[in-house]
Formats: sequence, structure tokens, C-alpha cells
Amino acid sequence: MKKTMTTTAGNPIADNQNSITAGEYGPVLMQDYQLIEKLAHQNRERIPERVVHAKGSGAFGELEITNDISKYTKAKVFEKGEKTRMLLRFSTVAGEAGAADAERDVRGFALKFYTKEGNWDLVGNNTPVFFIRDPQKFPDFIHTQKRHPQSNLRSNTAAWDFWSLSPESLHQVTILMSDRGIPKSYRHVNGYGSHTYSLINENNERFWVKFHFKTKQGIETITNEEAAKIVASDRESNQRDLFENIEKGNFPQWDFKIQIMTEEQARDFEFNPFDLTKVWPHADYPLIDVGVLTLNENPKNYFNEIEQASFSPSNVVPGISFSPDKMLQARIFSYPDAHRYRVGTHYEMLPVNRPIVDVNTYHTAGSMNFEEKEVTDAYYEPNSFNGAVENRDLLEPDLVINGDANRYDHNKNNDNYVQARNLFNLMSDYQKEQLFNNIAESMDGVPLEIIERQLSHFKKVSSEYEAGVRTALKI
Repeated sequence: MKKTMTTTAGNPIADNQNSITAGEYGPVLMQDYQLIEKLAHQNRERIPERVVHAKGSGAFGELEITNDISKYTKAKVFEKGEKTRMLLRFSTVAGEAGAADAERDVRGFALKFYTKEGNWDLVGNNTPVFFIRDPQKFPDFIHTQKRHPQSNLRSNTAAWDFWSLSPESLHQVTILMSDRGIPKSYRHVNGYGSHTYSLINENNERFWVKFHFKTKQGIETITNEEAAKIVASDRESNQRDLFENIEKGNFPQWDFKIQIMTEEQARDFEFNPFDLTKVWPHADYPLIDVGVLTLNENPKNYFNEIEQASFSPSNVVPGISFSPDKMLQARIFSYPDAHRYRVGTHYEMLPVNRPIVDVNTYHTAGSMNFEEKEVTDAYYEPNSFNGAVENRDLLEPDLVINGDANRYDHNKNNDNYVQARNLFNLMSDYQKEQLFNNIAESMDGVPLEIIERQLSHFKKVSSEYEAGVRTALKI
């Protein structure tokens, strides 16, 4: 008889797969203690490097807005002609700080914009989707990408066991195992906000939005064999490429684009538009040109400006906001919590994290607090001493929420295969061959029972997908 899973206080857990949300598509509730415990515990599992995205490179640059999107947003950072200084940190997800750059992994694409209304952070990846759609599963997923607690080795079995038991991962797994799984350099990747966010205009109208950054250098990738040769001679291949190209004045650029969906369209959409495992069809929601992102300045001190850089989707400005995306909702809590633990309580006082506008808060004391505030009686709010006050003009429009609070099964009535099938059908014969071989190589040492379970998912995508992997595995 299996043991019942519990919290750290010994309380039995009824559901470890689904977060508590207000309605099936609604936002996550703070009462979901198990979710918060898992995320907070995960943030404290490593000292002192990042738990995920530990190996990274970064550079400063500028976002220039070339097109008018004022009908969608009042954010000053999006005003036509606006130029905003920013920081972009690239990374790999699974490896430690000393891992090699040229590994098969998702690439982080984290942006900090120093706007006139405070910092706006967009924390994304080089893929438009992710492995899971419910944050309850995130710490468990990351455990499969890290080292086995006994052997201290990475485990193909853990990765494929989790993926085979989580069919929502198929779309992202197909991207990861495709030719795009190992980028040639950071300059040759697209960037995506991945989550659905919202834009709010001057009329207080809300639009759902997805953010895209398309590399002007073109997508370029390398094979497993090419990567092995690079890693043998240079573990910092992507770091070197980015730094040296910027030093030479070969500044990489990305076209900044958005997709827009109205609230009415979202209500009638064919699937949950806030599902992180799915993309919005470009035929129905075409890309809208917004501007150009340019990286033109290397950091002067890597530790101060890149290692201590702290990004969080909780950092938004008027005109940009959140959505009911469950993964986004959890990250709004988890990212600042990780920074407070890893960097320090007042991590946003550090120059790389500090906004270019005045900061007026009532936070006090705490470790690393080096701010010298003026002497005042206004050290709490509300007060009678002319302290900083709220601005209710910035309130967002109401978000309509329907449904009971419950742990909704995120796989129920949810197709995990159609978008993976669409992606597979877009691949050339050569790309499919790479996909099959990459999967087979990554399954080395995985028990046949787990392989067969995963093959059953591939078959639901396409019989060709399943047959190709089976042939590559020689089973």
C-alpha cells in the first residue's frame, strides 16, 4: 500500500496535480498552501545560484517603438518613438552555473525595461510554450531536470518518466527534441513572453496579449554531434559569442511583435487562451509589429549586473498587466520570493535592479538595506504626515470570474496532442529524422515501460511520429 503524500506539517494531500483556482480558467487562490509551500521550498533548494536558469549571459540595450499600438495600451514604454534602456539575460534552464552552453535545453529570455513608470520585466523563453500548465507540477518537473539525490547524476529516466505521465508536455518536448533544441548562439534565438498578459488602454479597456521577439539574425541551430565537439573545447560558447559580437559592434537585434485577443474572443475561444502549453494560431491572431530591440552594451561587471540581476513578472507598469494563466499567477509570487532568498531582502535597491524613477515604499529594515531615507513621521500608511499615497486612477478594469473554487483537472477536456501534431506536420523529412534520433539518444538507459508509455503519446500525435522514434530506438 502506497503512503499518503503530506505537507511538511504532516497534513495529507488530496491533489498534487492541480492548483486551486476560482473557476476552471480562473486565477490561483492564496489559500492553496501546498502550491505556495512547494514553490517557496523550491526557491530555497540551492545556495547561492539560481535554482533554475543558473547558467546565463546578458547584455544591455534599447527597445525602440516604431509603430502605434495606443489603441491597446496606455503604457508609456509603448508610445511610438519611445526608446527605453533594458537588460536581457539569456540562460539554460536545467544546468548549474558551471554547465556548458551548448546543451539541449530551453533557453531563458529574461528582459528588464527601465521605463519612465518603473521597471517592466518580461521573463520568458526561446519557446512560445512550456512543459506544464499548472504550477503545482513545476517543482516536481524541475527535480527531474536536476541531479538524482543518490548518484548526483542527471537522469534520463526521471525526465521521460515525468513527461510520459504528463501528456501536456508533448508540445514543448517536441520543440526541445527538434533541431531547435540546441541554438547556435543566443543571437540566433527568438524570445517569447510565453504567458498571456493583458494590455489596458486609456479607456480602461483590456486586451489579452502575447509578446514575441523575432531574431533578425535568423534561427540557426546545431546538432548533438556538433554540440559535443563545441563543449569539448569551449563550455562558454554562447557567452563568448554574445560578448565578442557586441564588443565588435555587431549588435544583435530582434523585431518586437504582439498578438492581441479581445475579452470577447477569449470567452468564445476553442481552448483555454491562458494555457501555457498552447500557442494562439497566427492565422487567427496575426503578429502586429511594435518595434525593435537592440543589444549594444556589455556589462562592466558580470556579478553585479548579470548574476545579481533579478527579474520578475510581478513587475508591470500602468497599461501592462496579468492574466488568469495559472503558471503566471504562481510566478508572480515565486520569482520575488526567490530573489529575496538568493540575493537579499532589498535586492531591488541594487543598481542593476533599481528603477530610474523614485521609489516610495514603506518597506523598512531587513538585510542589505542601505537606503538613507529622509527623517519623517510618515513611516506607515495611511498617515497624516504627507507620505506617499495610493493613486486609484490606476485601478484596472474588473476581471469577471465564474465558477467554484476547486482543484480542476487541467487534463480533463483538454487536447494535449493537436498542437504537437500541427508542429510535427510542419517539419521537413530531415527535421523529423533529427527529432527521432534526438529523442532516441535522450532515452538512453530509460526503462522500456516508460519508453512504451511515451511512444503511446507520440502515436496520438501521429503514427509517423511513434514509428520514427521506435525505429530510431531499434525496438
